[in-house]
Amino acid sequence: MADRSRPRPPKLQHSGSLDKVDSALTRQSSREATPIALASFGLFNPPDSHPSTPIGVAELKKPLALDDASDINIVEETWQTWFHRLLAFTGPGWLMSIAYVDPGNLEADLQAGAQFGYSLLWALMGSTLMGLGMQLIAARLGCATRRHLAEHCRDHFAPPLRQLLWAFTELAIIGSDIQEVIGCSIGLELLFGIPLTVGVLITAFAAFIFLFLERLGTRPLELFFGVLILILALSMGRLYVRICPDNMAVAEGLLVPRLSRSAMQQAFTQKKHSLRFSLIVIVVGMVGCVIMPHNLFLHSALVQSRVLQPGGEAEAIQLFTVESAAAILTSLVINTFVVAVFAKGFYGKPGTDMIGLANAGQYLGEAFGQPMKIVWALGLCAAGQSSTMTGAYAGQWVMQGYLDLKVAPWKRAIITRSMALVPCLSVAAYFGGQRDGLDILNTYLNVLQSVVLPFAAVPLLTFAGSRRIMDHLVLSTTSLIAAWLATSLTVCANMYLFVQQFADYGAAHVHVGCGLYILAVIYVAWKGREAVR
Repeated sequence: MADRSRPRPPKLQHSGSLDKVDSALTRQSSREATPIALASFGLFNPPDSHPSTPIGVAELKKPLALDDASDINIVEETWQTWFHRLLAFTGPGWLMSIAYVDPGNLEADLQAGAQFGYSLLWALMGSTLMGLGMQLIAARLGCATRRHLAEHCRDHFAPPLRQLLWAFTELAIIGSDIQEVIGCSIGLELLFGIPLTVGVLITAFAAFIFLFLERLGTRPLELFFGVLILILALSMGRLYVRICPDNMAVAEGLLVPRLSRSAMQQAFTQKKHSLRFSLIVIVVGMVGCVIMPHNLFLHSALVQSRVLQPGGEAEAIQLFTVESAAAILTSLVINTFVVAVFAKGFYGKPGTDMIGLANAGQYLGEAFGQPMKIVWALGLCAAGQSSTMTGAYAGQWVMQGYLDLKVAPWKRAIITRSMALVPCLSVAAYFGGQRDGLDILNTYLNVLQSVVLPFAAVPLLTFAGSRRIMDHLVLSTTSLIAAWLATSLTVCANMYLFVQQFADYGAAHVHVGCGLYILAVIYVAWKGREAVR
């Protein structure tokens, strides 16, 4: 029973262009709240303003600052230990981490291992740590403001700019979805001999059906994702144990930034316009496939599925930090397994530059036996299916946040899935018999993620660094500088890749393209800075 002796909280007042809050939240005592209740929210049905809670929330209109967030979505709960509180907040980080082990990552991993041995493990480590930092900032923004990144973009950017940002993000989601659906379809083909086009339909339909597990509550869906991650981890771990790479070489590759002589020779001798996988293409693609733009939007939304106590935002951020670090560390181990397996099995051997996601299972089967082919296929199916589902989630949040669509959840799901399904079917039909072309496409889709990344990272850093939005939870100056440096490094790497790959089209065209790209990133940063003053 609710505590009737406690007065209802007053209506919150906003200044400037913000609307007044029409109603307030009815509190519920800690005696009724349970750990299960803390987790069972409607992620499949993104609300217009705030996440729904087990006790219900009257509609609130666009709260901005932290002091607004402290009086909403509150369940008072007394937890026995810190570990119990951590368990209650576990879930969003693991869903977010699935993007770090999707088929696009596996493509970059196996190419890095087969062509460069253990030389690029440090790049994997660096990009993963960079990704962890960006994800923690996204989680911080969602916790502090109770609004996700796409909603902040809608609130602070003019319609033309936010529609352009939405288009960039949707492009990245579609590119990622092509990799994920195709990856799962390749796994189904290896296991059952199903044609690639049919596998695309099965994967897309299964992802749509599995998302309705959310109707049973968020916990069942999170557990389902956990099972898929476990299957992937066990599969790649089994490959690692069977093939037995050099553990010392793996540790050195992770901790010592260096390139082998053959890697340096390949980087400087390969034709600039070659469509095979040059060193710079793989490294930039590795950054893009690890730090996916849509994952920043997803994480800032997922953390809102946990109800906060008054003034508990700081502790919630700490708990999400621990959970996210554990999840991304697990993804780093899985990716390291893949790089090491292909480094041990194929580095330095003839024809390794032809190995890609589409034929990796065949190569593993021929080199180490058919059971390894099946293990690889199981891992690929788990990676593809889980990442397809999280991609669908992200698409719904992005569309709802940027466009503020007032449509039923199932209609929104159909719209977002259809936007990605048509390109997937087209790619499967076109590249069905051209596996080499499919691998090249996968690599450049990774590069696409890196190119789009600044258009998600710049708004995120702008909002997270604004005291007006974040109040006392504003990102520290040191963290903000480090994040801006990482984003700038990504832009520079993209520019170098652009110059290297398209130099034959004429210096003038290349310089114009680079200039427009840099101006676009600067313009987004400038408009964001103006909006949060």
